[in-house]
Amino acid sequence: MLSKNYPEHDINKVFDMFEEVINKGGVSEKTGAELTLINKLFAAMPPEASEYAMMMLHGTPASTLPGSTKEIMPLYVRFMNLADYLTKVESLREVPASLTKNEIMERHKMMDSLGEHEKAFGEPLLGYGINTEGQAAPAKSSDGNNEEEGGSGLHLMNQAAIVFGCVDPVKTALFYETKLGFKAAHLDDEKMPHIRLVRDNIVIALVKSPVRMALPSMYDLIIYVTEPLLLYHEVKANGVKIIEELPDARESEKAKTNRQFVIEDNDGRKICISQSTEIV
Repeated sequence: MLSKNYPEHDINKVFDMFEEVINKGGVSEKTGAELTLINKLFAAMPPEASEYAMMMLHGTPASTLPGSTKEIMPLYVRFMNLADYLTKVESLREVPASLTKNEIMERHKMMDSLGEHEKAFGEPLLGYGINTEGQAAPAKSSDGNNEEEGGSGLHLMNQAAIVFGCVDPVKTALFYETKLGFKAAHLDDEKMPHIRLVRDNIVIALVKSPVRMALPSMYDLIIYVTEPLLLYHEVKANGVKIIEELPDARESEKAKTNRQFVIEDNDGRKICISQSTEIV
């Protein structure tokens, strides 16, 4: 069905073309959110992930792509589903002056097929969805349960923060901001002055200490994530030291332990990024 003259390598141009079709109207109300989610996820991937998507757009079968694409194949499927959907929408906008009986039947068949494409729109992808602010965020559980919305009583505990003792809290805060995407707030007016680091649902408090406080365990911090691959590529691109690599999908299927990778911060702390078995 894909007949549009898409560029060979520029996926951003393709997304611009998708948006142009959507802006003309006549599409599902969830189409824009679907485009945003796919765009955000590709932006978090290494460049070769987008190149493989462009190859599929130009007819390369998924079965011929490298094995490394297996774990993100749902992203390619949704990308192609959206492309096919928008191609059909554009085709249906062009109504010839006269139609044969077969052409009328083909148009009806094409219109009926739009609903199948739209079923995927808005559904979680690689553990992520679009939140109310239009941003990609970890998806809720499949049954719609959410602790903040579905609880029967008042929530007297909202968040917890691990405390890191640092020789130079400002330097450590800079590492977490520039390398790991945290936002820092310098709370000097607190009873215990500290720097508060926040990203998603993770909170870390940095305090001044003569020596780095070490914990008697393999890791100083464990961060649970829905899909470690996205965060892995982000921190690797930022030059963060990775001391335990993320195994690929095929290795993980045979492994008895959880899928994870381990990084080291500027103070030498070992931070484990572990795949959560539950979607929160």
